[in-house]
Amino acid sequence: MSFDPKALRAEFPLLMLARPPLHYLDNAATSQIHRSALKAMADHDMFQRANIMRGTHRLAEAATAAYEDARARAAHFLNAATPDEVVFTSGATAALNLVAHSFGDTLRPGDEVMLSLAEHHSNLVPWQLLRERRGIVLRFLPLTADGRIDLAALADMLTPRCRLIALTHCSNVTGAITDVATVVAAAHGVGARVLLDGAQQVQHGPVDVQGLDIDFYAFSGHKCYGPNGIGVLWARGEVLAAMPPFLGGGGMVGEVTPEGSTFARPPQRFEAGTPAIAQAVGLGAVLAWLSMLPWRAIRAHENELLRRLLAGLRGRSDIRILGPVDLDARQPVVSFDIAGLHPHDVCQVLDRHGVALRGGHHCAQPLIRHFGLDGANRASIAMYTTQADIDALLDGLNDVVAVLR
Repeated sequence: MSFDPKALRAEFPLLMLARPPLHYLDNAATSQIHRSALKAMADHDMFQRANIMRGTHRLAEAATAAYEDARARAAHFLNAATPDEVVFTSGATAALNLVAHSFGDTLRPGDEVMLSLAEHHSNLVPWQLLRERRGIVLRFLPLTADGRIDLAALADMLTPRCRLIALTHCSNVTGAITDVATVVAAAHGVGARVLLDGAQQVQHGPVDVQGLDIDFYAFSGHKCYGPNGIGVLWARGEVLAAMPPFLGGGGMVGEVTPEGSTFARPPQRFEAGTPAIAQAVGLGAVLAWLSMLPWRAIRAHENELLRRLLAGLRGRSDIRILGPVDLDARQPVVSFDIAGLHPHDVCQVLDRHGVALRGGHHCAQPLIRHFGLDGANRASIAMYTTQADIDALLDGLNDVVAVLR
């Protein structure tokens, strides 16, 4: 199946309507939304807007069916054993907090959770809060010089008290891909569960949670061409069934009396209140579209642009690239430092060229500090990125130096 990124851009309205032309390279923060999601959300709100699970009229039944169809599409995208393993949340942050709270409530003082120094704050701060609440112990895997998680230290750091290893699937700063097989073998060897923060991975293709043999997976819709305000937590069925509720309210209960309540089975147990129904339907539509794409061709396209970007940055003596240079070890997320220039100033100058870039610590301060920095610029490539986008960035860097030095 062929792949034409220029033709694909026509399926993303903002990219076609932006004036002046937009070179959007901030996809690791938020990707542009595909027209399938826009249409699905509009159709839902125009033709079947109603609450779910609670009504018996036609609109409520249609809305419930659409919502559950979106769950099934998410399960297919992840190769989950059953849609009942898919919990809708407001995003990856909420999904990770759900695990830290509900799975965390099954932990005892002295139990250990292992993280790394490469984590997004969303996979770090919730565990710090759990440490304060439950008295658990946090252990942090160190990093190699190029910012990858140093799994050589894993065996020596694991103890029988480890209950969970929670790591990024792909770094939002360096693009480095975690060696999941090594992590899973070590974790399951001591009876620990494995959680992956997949927020940066799903934009680059479907995920096989059964093949990875993990226990939890979290991602956001807005980073994989879908809507804001919706995300997914996948967890093994037996793990979800053993977890207590996170939030209380309608939809997650069985029977409620003044003396107490019984709770629904997963996934409803973890979806208290009225969910983001239209956003879930939109996410389901975009995941169905993503599941049909020629990912081998897309990966080749993204890697070609990644090579061009890395070569252009390496050609400048004042630029330091963060992360591994091996294309097979990373996704097309590239952070870099321009000596003596503040990342925010760099972004503002590039914006004059129509280049949208991210500057700052990227919600990963321990990782940025590992490189001796307070912040960096980041360019992130998506399937609709073109050579013209990369060249606009590289050309714009000449103006950055002329203006800021």
